[in-house]
Amino acid sequence: MGKNTLLSSRRFPAEIVIPVGQERIVSAPQSGLLDQMHVAAGQTVKKGQVLAHLISPDILNLQRDYLQALTQKKLAAKALARDTELLKDGIIAQRRYLETESAHDEASANLAQRKQALKLAGVGDTTIAKLNPSTGMTSGITLIAPISGQVLEQMVTTGQRVDMAMPLYRIAKLSPLWLEIHAPLEGLPFVKEGMQVQVPKLNASGHLIAVIRSVNKADQTLHLRAEITKGAEKLSPGQFVEAEINLSDQLKYYSVPKSALARQGSKALVFVQTSTGFKPINVTIISEQGDETVVDAAFSGTEKIAVSGVAAIKGAWLGLGGE
Repeated sequence: MGKNTLLSSRRFPAEIVIPVGQERIVSAPQSGLLDQMHVAAGQTVKKGQVLAHLISPDILNLQRDYLQALTQKKLAAKALARDTELLKDGIIAQRRYLETESAHDEASANLAQRKQALKLAGVGDTTIAKLNPSTGMTSGITLIAPISGQVLEQMVTTGQRVDMAMPLYRIAKLSPLWLEIHAPLEGLPFVKEGMQVQVPKLNASGHLIAVIRSVNKADQTLHLRAEITKGAEKLSPGQFVEAEINLSDQLKYYSVPKSALARQGSKALVFVQTSTGFKPINVTIISEQGDETVVDAAFSGTEKIAVSGVAAIKGAWLGLGGE
């Protein structure tokens, strides 16, 4: 007899993946020409760091529309201020004031819309704030890193023409990482969130964060997900590794041969050898796998149990009336 080895002593295939929310794709906000690229795959970047520069004729049109809306907003604001004073003095009617106020609100909404269009095109708030008819317009867009992390992929090169929404860089935060594990379906009764998981060969570890109750039809495996918090720097997304799952110390699961079990009504028991013979120990059957049965019992793990002649031992035990 020994501790159940279904999970604790076996290694299972697993793949390293990037957790949801830790990866970003930097795409071209407008069509244009990439005239500068400042980072490449493998480099570590900080949030807000400049990645590339894009020249786009389309951005000129957006700036022109914004500046026109800005001028209209300023004129509408002046008209509203004037009519507010005239209304106070009783020079104009309420209706004219309301018309001026409506025109001001419309100009404000139009300006907000044009500003949002610029922001969606990749123009930052600082650049937008500096835009005015006297300083002129710019034809370039500076692309910045949306998160801190490592550049995993560079999809374009300097001098390349790109279309709107075309992916340029893939950036990811690589700590922590997820471990997608495929374990035998029979392990379902034993696993639960929070259990410790190791990648022994790479000295990395973490804990289970999800038991996904979706079985792989091809090989009847259970999908488990662990978060690797220690040694994540030694792992790479897409890497295949071997993982071990540690059952909780509170779980007293043991594997015993099916022939060692004896039944008494609805109960199951095994006979443990003592200095004077055998004594029965009640067990709870967790699962049966071929000739092995996984049981929950108050064993220390060093007991010797009868695996043959169990019927005779049970008969002798019942004849003695032992308990």
